[in-house]
Amino acid sequence: MFPAKRQRLDKKMHDLRLDAVALNAGPTLAYLTGLHFHLMERPIVLIYCPDQAPVLVLPVLEKAKLEQIDYPLEVYAYPDNPSAWPDIFKQAINARQLHDARLGIEPQQLRVLEYHHLRSVLPESAFIDASVAFSAVRCRKDDEEVQLISKAVAIAERALQATLLQVKLGMSEYDLANELVIQLLRHGSEPHLPFAPIVASGPHGANPHARPSQRTLAAGDLVVIDWGARWHGYISDLTRTFAIGPVGQEEQHIHRLVQQANAAGRAAGRPDFPCSIIDDAARSVIQQAGYGSQFFHRTGHGIGLECHESPYIHAENQQLLQPGMTFTVEPGIYLPGKYGIRIEDNVVITETGCQSLSSFSRELITLY
Repeated sequence: MFPAKRQRLDKKMHDLRLDAVALNAGPTLAYLTGLHFHLMERPIVLIYCPDQAPVLVLPVLEKAKLEQIDYPLEVYAYPDNPSAWPDIFKQAINARQLHDARLGIEPQQLRVLEYHHLRSVLPESAFIDASVAFSAVRCRKDDEEVQLISKAVAIAERALQATLLQVKLGMSEYDLANELVIQLLRHGSEPHLPFAPIVASGPHGANPHARPSQRTLAAGDLVVIDWGARWHGYISDLTRTFAIGPVGQEEQHIHRLVQQANAAGRAAGRPDFPCSIIDDAARSVIQQAGYGSQFFHRTGHGIGLECHESPYIHAENQQLLQPGMTFTVEPGIYLPGKYGIRIEDNVVITETGCQSLSSFSRELITLY
């Protein structure tokens, strides 16, 4: 484990009175170890106790990944025969004497498969939701992590710029989304994108999570494009809204409102203020203009190894912003049956304020 991350986790474990934590393949395991595994039919579990080497249970075919590590690690590798797995889990857990222990887990990540193997060896142990500990450790990015997110942002912005050159009347949302995926890969994104791009034109844009369809781009449409890239595991998540040919004054007016709300949200962020201050700043612009009910989602969410993680930017979140927190600012206005407009940036809290990591134009660009 990386020393600084390990120290922060130790403190959070002490606060929750945890004897150990158990993690399966996923972002937190990767964050703490630098090891990347995908969820599959073979279980992978990391067991960590403060002041002791982590214990890793994994299939033999994944052992080659361990050549990169430079810290102590006790490895228990099992063959493909599932009948051998229970005994390997028993050996690994007994190595740390965790019976009657308080074991921290991630309920949103831990599958029944891994839980079954842990519980079968630890019938008397308490399985504790340690999500708050993992979130607290991961939500403040160090300089290297911010640089990786910035690189993911740059890749995404270059990919979109290349994609926009291919836009033409009669092109389907589906084809535009596919072209964007191609450009993301060409410009350096890892193949495992943070999410499938959203391309939503005309009335489809009123659905914030619309899936690209065979609807074709028509003159006078607004098109919402929500996309992101991944670089060394870290992601970007951006949104811009474009015009297909000239659009009406109402569309231009509402786009300016969303633009102003986005700017207000980004300007409001600063250390030691609650996350809600950003939501309040962005939302008030839209509410005062009479469109409050058409902005019906939170203003943002944390980004890092996952597309949605802590901190969450909404009116009820009193969590204090701290330097190193990275998240989105993405106000929108959605008019059912007509169109939607959203502008989303990626930002980081600094020692003195809030810095935008994204720079793609926020103006209403006409594509055709």
